[in-house]
Amino acid sequence: MNENIELLEYIYKDASMAAFTLEELLKDLNGRDNKIIKPCEDILKGYERYRDETKEKILKLDTEVKEENILSKMGAKMGIKKEVLHDNSDASIADMLIKGISMGTIDMEKKIENYKENVDKENLKLAKDFYQFQQENIEELKKHL
Repeated sequence: MNENIELLEYIYKDASMAAFTLEELLKDLNGRDNKIIKPCEDILKGYERYRDETKEKILKLDTEVKEENILSKMGAKMGIKKEVLHDNSDASIADMLIKGISMGTIDMEKKIENYKENVDKENLKLAKDFYQFQQENIEELKKHL
């Protein structure tokens, strides 16, 4: 498979799953007075932007966009519900999100290293920007621990 497509698909899946997770979290927090809601909404907008941008790039390469499977989404949805029911404090939610985003940054860092010689500069820049976006989100969320 084309490495440009592989890299874009990875960014798309990560951004798409993160957006789905944040949407579900925000539904569960609806009506509560958590201070973390606004940062989560801002982070969601960023993930939606990366999701949409990479989807557009994938389609321009005349490739089908592969969606995350329903089981992954349902597992994430149930995990969020469980966490929010157990402890809906800002610190607990920030901790949960930091852990999830951190896994994504580790994988993104590996992808950048593995593909840096073989992908278009524009796609590599997008990957590096996405990685930086994830790092900034972690720092923002740490304020709520």
